[in-house]
Amino acid sequence: MIVDRQPHAVETSLVITPGAEAAKVDEYTAFYRAEFRPVARTVYLIVHDTQRAEDITQEAFLKLLQHWAKVSRYERPGAWVRRVAIRLATKQVRRERLRGFLERDVTPPAPAGPADLDLMRAVAQLPPQQRAAVVLFYFEDRPIVEIVDLLGCTTSAAKVWLHRARHTLAELLTEEVTEDAS
Repeated sequence: MIVDRQPHAVETSLVITPGAEAAKVDEYTAFYRAEFRPVARTVYLIVHDTQRAEDITQEAFLKLLQHWAKVSRYERPGAWVRRVAIRLATKQVRRERLRGFLERDVTPPAPAGPADLDLMRAVAQLPPQQRAAVVLFYFEDRPIVEIVDLLGCTTSAAKVWLHRARHTLAELLTEEVTEDAS
């Protein structure tokens, strides 16, 4: 069965899931509809490709569906699916970087554009974990405690990733670094 990226696709797969209770189906469907786009946005900011972001997010939600009976009882099931999606995204970014290195594929730099485009290009050059930390901290305005939870790392690791990312971005964007991570 081919699953498209629209909310009704999961609804269809839930209906045919053997032994699914109607209440759990409704609960999952409501959760999917509320969380798919925000999670896809986070993934997009890591992978910088809409199609891949939606595919990765769909994969994360399918994993959530497999574990819904357990995860739905968690205090924050959204954190669980977001964490899975971030791990899938960073894994794919690493894989693509390795592929590019092995193929010796060098892409020419894109022409200069607006400041936001420059920032997005600079963020795309960060290592996956730093990129994920930057996306969560600056683009999603999440506190360090939540970043630690989502990335499955220590507080000091998250702070180090943000610190290094800020310095790298400052170099790439030729700006001065300010220390503001807490």
